[in-house]
Amino acid sequence: MAFNKMFVMLPVMFAARKLDGEDPMVVYYLRIAYGVMQGLCVLVVLYTYLKASSAASQYTDRIIYVPPPPTPFQDPNASKKKYTEANYGAHVLSTARSLLGSTLFGLCLTVGLHIYKGMVVGLAIQTVMGPFSLAENPLIRALLLGTGTIDPADKLFDEKDASELTADDEVVDESGNPLVRNNSNKALNGNKAAKKGDEKEGETTQSSTMMTLEEVMLDTWDSGDSADITNLMTTLTEQNCNTQTTDDKWTPLMVLAGLGNVKGTASAIRQAIALGANPAITDKEGWNALHWAAFHGSPEAARELVKDISLLDATDKEGRTPLEVAKQENNSVVVKVLEEAEAAAETSEDADGLRKRK
Repeated sequence: MAFNKMFVMLPVMFAARKLDGEDPMVVYYLRIAYGVMQGLCVLVVLYTYLKASSAASQYTDRIIYVPPPPTPFQDPNASKKKYTEANYGAHVLSTARSLLGSTLFGLCLTVGLHIYKGMVVGLAIQTVMGPFSLAENPLIRALLLGTGTIDPADKLFDEKDASELTADDEVVDESGNPLVRNNSNKALNGNKAAKKGDEKEGETTQSSTMMTLEEVMLDTWDSGDSADITNLMTTLTEQNCNTQTTDDKWTPLMVLAGLGNVKGTASAIRQAIALGANPAITDKEGWNALHWAAFHGSPEAARELVKDISLLDATDKEGRTPLEVAKQENNSVVVKVLEEAEAAAETSEDADGLRKRK
């Protein structure tokens, strides 16, 4: 069971408030105690930083998956545990830098408040709690309370290798959006074996390549009629469903509309719209998702998209509506779908007009 430092902090805070900050001797001894303890803490942090810098250079090619920092409102009952991809060496160095920065900031803040505001409570608390705070850092635990080394085999960050990820694990980017894992067998150059022993460096292990949503979209599109839209749909969320590609400003909905003849696309379009995908967004040519369906001859996609009748009148940079695009491309089935939708829209407008006159 992990030690909870609150059992120490609460009594210390209570006792610190009882100190007489006006007594010169109390302040004098408190300053000495604080100075000695913080000096030792800074030395420990500097030692940890130097060791971490040295270790980081040994693992520049190792990829790991670490749990993201906990957030106040995360779902404790989430079905999947989230991980972010990181370079082991870079993660070690980042952790060490964060430790050094937070230690120096806390030192400056406490001393500043004491000098300018005469606060002694902070000195007392930090004198006692400083070592406990350092002991929570995984690097310090490994170097001073553990094996004395920084080794991936020790799982300091509760991380996993690519081969250890399961179906219950979800890899996300910095914003929390899911990434798609493409598993392949590759030799990891310079990647040390995860287990201690006689395993050789450079052995072939299973790696996992993470793909951004844009890469998934483009890969799906490049697959044409043989595309598997499963990866694209599992990557979509409420937050990223209107993402546009960097160069051409395509959206996931446009890709689905263009692949309308692929099995399951109509259902996928409904799901994407339910997530919040906006079919009226245009690409750099001024085409919305219905233009895409019209150009690529996707009648099922068109049937889903014309439920938003405003798309029928939208024009591209050349002033063409989706119906005009479909006619130019001789996509007769899509033309019929769009003409029927326009007729239904006009009938609905006429009926509304009659009701208003009654």
